Amino acid sequence: MEEITGYIERITFQNPDNGWTVARLQEGRKREVTTVVGTLTSVQIGETLRCRGAWKNDTNFGMQFKVEEYEVTRPATVRGIKKYLSSGMIKGVGKAFAERIVSQYGEQTLDVIDETPDMLMEIDGIGPKRITQIKACWAEQKSIREVMVFLQGHGISPTFAQKVFKTYGEETIPVIERNPYQLARDIWGIGFKTADDAAQKMGIKKAADIRIDSGVEYTLSELSNEGHTCYPVDKFLERAKTLLEVEMNLVAERLEAIETEQRIVIEGIEIEGKMTACVWLKLFKVSEEGIAKQLHRLSTAKDALREVKAKEAVVWAEGKLGIRLAENQKQAVYKSFTDKIHIITGGPGTGKSTITKVILLVLHQMTSKIILAAPTGRAAKRMTEITKMPASTIHMILEFDFNINGFKRNRDNPLDCDLLIVDEASMIDTVLMYNLLKAVPDHCRILFVGDVDQLPSVGAGNVLQDLIESGALPITRLTEIFRQAADSMIITNAHRINAGVFPDISNKKNGDFFFIEEEDTLKMTETIADLVIRRLPKAYGFDSFDDIQVLSPMNKGIIGNRNLNGILQKKLNPSYAPLIKAGKVFHEGDKVMQIRNNYDLKVFNGDIGRVRKFHEEDQMLYVDFQGNTVIYDFADLDQLVLAYSVSIHKYQGSECPCVVIPIHNSHYNMLYRNLLYTGITRGKKMVLVVGMRDAIGAAVRNNGAAKRFTGLRSVVG
Repeated sequence: MEEITGYIERITFQNPDNGWTVARLQEGRKREVTTVVGTLTSVQIGETLRCRGAWKNDTNFGMQFKVEEYEVTRPATVRGIKKYLSSGMIKGVGKAFAERIVSQYGEQTLDVIDETPDMLMEIDGIGPKRITQIKACWAEQKSIREVMVFLQGHGISPTFAQKVFKTYGEETIPVIERNPYQLARDIWGIGFKTADDAAQKMGIKKAADIRIDSGVEYTLSELSNEGHTCYPVDKFLERAKTLLEVEMNLVAERLEAIETEQRIVIEGIEIEGKMTACVWLKLFKVSEEGIAKQLHRLSTAKDALREVKAKEAVVWAEGKLGIRLAENQKQAVYKSFTDKIHIITGGPGTGKSTITKVILLVLHQMTSKIILAAPTGRAAKRMTEITKMPASTIHMILEFDFNINGFKRNRDNPLDCDLLIVDEASMIDTVLMYNLLKAVPDHCRILFVGDVDQLPSVGAGNVLQDLIESGALPITRLTEIFRQAADSMIITNAHRINAGVFPDISNKKNGDFFFIEEEDTLKMTETIADLVIRRLPKAYGFDSFDDIQVLSPMNKGIIGNRNLNGILQKKLNPSYAPLIKAGKVFHEGDKVMQIRNNYDLKVFNGDIGRVRKFHEEDQMLYVDFQGNTVIYDFADLDQLVLAYSVSIHKYQGSECPCVVIPIHNSHYNMLYRNLLYTGITRGKKMVLVVGMRDAIGAAVRNNGAAKRFTGLRSVVG
């Protein structure tokens, strides 16, 4: 193999999935930069690489050096040192300070920072505070570099080094050596297989207890990510056996041992008419039983609100609001005045919001202690707009506390309310529902409002549907579509789809629902981009960023979210100086989504914001989430994805003036009725479906959405 050495001048492409990178390497005194390609997952602009590989002449891009092996070394030239320090690798040193420092110390710069950093006080503008920051970051970078080398030697991408070090600190290497499977449990993004590869390199046998235990817990965790709170033991053993590649009896033995240690629960529940042994992670078993216990407590406790003359109150509210309720709606209101806990469910246009306004108007005459909540920030904002009363996310009203690693609001410190109304209740997962109910005081009345026919929660469980099917709580189903709503093809087609009837795609003039037929996926991407960037803004005045949302059923593929995001980013928001980190490219102004709950930053799974700025020097990226500015350390950028196009599931609970939905037979494993129904009901003013009639038909016919195994119905009913 040939060898070349130089520093990374710039990174032109990096695939976040596999680390494939195209970069420009400045070799020594060469005038032209060298194009290097290969799996260079961890490299950053400014770093010096010693690369081993071979030259090849690409027919499209010319001469390139294909890297087979590489190692990161300290830059040796003045230009390399300057580029390294300017890259933002060391907090507190940006381009300006890099220039001054290197001008002062030349090739000795890194030795000065390493051995006598206080000498930097000689540089104009560098004081004690910045010196402290530079020292801390330099020491951290040295430790992270050691971790990178260690991880790389055990088959783990060095990209995770900073995150791993942030979790374990100076104990990183000892922790991994003791139990490499700890990585799969503690580090978001590292799965069992990656940790297992490292364990194999450390000599851990396939049949070792520590390995099987980790595989069992990982399998349960993966099942919870698919929405299950429990899983039939026989099916579970098959799945764990496939993952671990060991005899099933070994898995079964460890399953019993883990249950003895009270980390999991095995119990029989009724599934499809017969008793079936199921396995839970303890968290979900405790949460399901806790929901049942709290619902019983609240249902049987005395109500704080006095009795209402329901019919007179409704007549009064109708007069105040200038409306007339349908009989079905009146029944929902009457029950909400008498039932301690009540569920109202119905599709779009059935008047859920109107009912909520009537209930609030009446009960506000009796108490001011009313809390309105929703699972997401966007749903809470919409609730505020509809009711003209402040609404918050469930996470916010429960007040997460890092000192206890849990919510401040609980049985010992309950919410101060006489009435709690929760909108978009279909989105509440099992653990969140348990935490919410624990915080509700005995005397409080609760109203859950939601559409049970939508997709279930992103988190584990199927809470709203389980509660309805249990028959344990009073429920009102709204079925009548209001005349005004019936004029909307969005609402009409949503109900047709929900009933298993093919939607009207005749593209009525002045309508709000349109179908653009296209079978070629490449042409579909061109059509979608043209709609978002030119046609919809020109014809209807929609803002490409704020008023239009592309919702694709899948992330991968030509018409998947990742590819569509790349296309829309380049066309809508190009820039000459993007931030490129770990394969992700962010421009100032980009539309982004948070993809996991982060209680520290108070931003949650599915929240959408805009990148306002980033500082290479401070390694910080600033995102505006509806007026709330969240500051991300570069190490945490894997929590963000572009959001020009997002999955329908992630967009649950949100609405947008206009949604564009690609649908194609290549989405076959995601073509479910409730997925299409949920996507269409995200559009407030207009919906455009781009793709194939056959794919729409397949989705409408397929009402067998992936079953979620849960135990809630059996403990509540």
